[in-house]
Amino acid sequence: MTPTVDAVVVGSGVNGLVAAAELAQGGWSVALVEGAGRLGGFIAGEERTLPGYLHDTYSSWHPLFVSGGAYAALGPDLHRHGLRYRNTDGLVAGTVTDEGRVLLAHRDAAATAEAFGHAEDRAGYLAVLRRFLDNADAVGGILGGEPRSPGALRNVVKLLRRERLRGTEAWLRDAVTSGRSYCRSAFRGDEPDLLWAPWLLHAGLAPDQAAGGLMLPVLAATLHGFGLPVVAGGAQNFVRAFEALLRERGADIRTGQPVERLLLADGRVTGVITGDGTVRARHAVLASVTPAALYGRLLPPDAPVPPAVRDQARRYRPGRAAMQIHVALSAPLRWHDERLADVPLIHLSDGSASTAIACAEAEAGLLPRRPTVVVGQQYVLDPSRVPQGAAALWIQLQELPYEPAGDAAGELGAGGRWTKELTEGYVRRVLARIARHAPDLPDKLLAWDALTPSDLAVHNPNAVAGDPYGGSAELDQSLLWRPLPAAARHATPVPGLWHIGASTHPGPGLGGGSGHMVAQRLLRGTRRGSRR
Repeated sequence: MTPTVDAVVVGSGVNGLVAAAELAQGGWSVALVEGAGRLGGFIAGEERTLPGYLHDTYSSWHPLFVSGGAYAALGPDLHRHGLRYRNTDGLVAGTVTDEGRVLLAHRDAAATAEAFGHAEDRAGYLAVLRRFLDNADAVGGILGGEPRSPGALRNVVKLLRRERLRGTEAWLRDAVTSGRSYCRSAFRGDEPDLLWAPWLLHAGLAPDQAAGGLMLPVLAATLHGFGLPVVAGGAQNFVRAFEALLRERGADIRTGQPVERLLLADGRVTGVITGDGTVRARHAVLASVTPAALYGRLLPPDAPVPPAVRDQARRYRPGRAAMQIHVALSAPLRWHDERLADVPLIHLSDGSASTAIACAEAEAGLLPRRPTVVVGQQYVLDPSRVPQGAAALWIQLQELPYEPAGDAAGELGAGGRWTKELTEGYVRRVLARIARHAPDLPDKLLAWDALTPSDLAVHNPNAVAGDPYGGSAELDQSLLWRPLPAAARHATPVPGLWHIGASTHPGPGLGGGSGHMVAQRLLRGTRRGSRR
């Protein structure tokens, strides 16, 4: 028999998990269909180097999740199924420049600002955070809600009432300003730029791209407010909690079943076809896929999709590629600045200066000479991840070409693909950058494992060209225009079909925002007696 459920969710990244869990919580019957052999997308925990060393394979930090609507709706039940977080009330993040200068971010914003060299910057930094917190409901509603909706207009009106026309216009100006320009105009010294400009990479941006001026205060306020929580025992426990919750609520979980195409009847989506058969949907199909996959592969040619939508989907741009490196250490590193031993996440960067150059080199198809190196020390928060007395590094690189045409340093032979030799050479460059500030790294290094841009693309079909963020987050492909100017709402032009995932608003990250928005929209429709 062909199973029939109220909703089919395609893809089990964070947005698919959230959508399926919230719909099931609301009384819907749900099938969660995943092409890979396991749930979670870019959420996984594995022993990738040596036995006893548990690494978060891809994503790791959860401030966006614990601060969002999905966690508010599902958190108690997820904790009931074993989800636990480890966090810090002290040091959160830091930046180390090439010259060894260190800037540190504390949970306490005032303690962070104390290290700024100019009194006006110390006061200005706190004022920037207060401004965001005073308007967090309106700004957060705009950034985290359906952008083309009455709700968005209500948040704009709320902002106008509080900030008046001039203040609201300042928010708009920030949204079209780059992170580098914002720091130059808002601060006299370079400390805020050094500390926060590298964080733009985690939003899929470069220091000279628009929207950075808006994202910098958002990122800073989020880390001050919510820290850098990691899942106790590894990221796989996040997925396990969701799976247990879904099974408790009767969801039909299907892994290893890639969706081949969507079923249509009378112009409406009515289910999905996988290699193992058909699953029908009474009311909705939610697809966590890229625009190209949705409009170019899954929907049949006769689906009621405007030509402009299909054309824009073909031209949807991926962002820069990324790489993950996992390192097993015999003991914690001895950093030149001893304070770094207690910092969960460290950026090796000269702020906008070096990060912008590395982004430009990657965009030009070159391996960056001085990449921004993101060094995670999760064991500082969760010692259970490593053997007693040992340590591990979670290293992320977000400024890479998918098909490297050359090396900006002129040292590595790059022939357009990530070979074993090229990967090993680039890993050596990255580890050498860390060793400049922690010279005992070579002596304590036991093993390393790398996931290249090619590996990311193979693991997750949404990581087109090795981009883990579901597409470029430049302003023309964000907010009102994400994923497509002609189809920017989560409700697609095809009745019954909803688009979720990192390629849709509010974009990449572990917040689960699009899954939460669509699930709540469908549940509201149920309460009103209509289901689109």
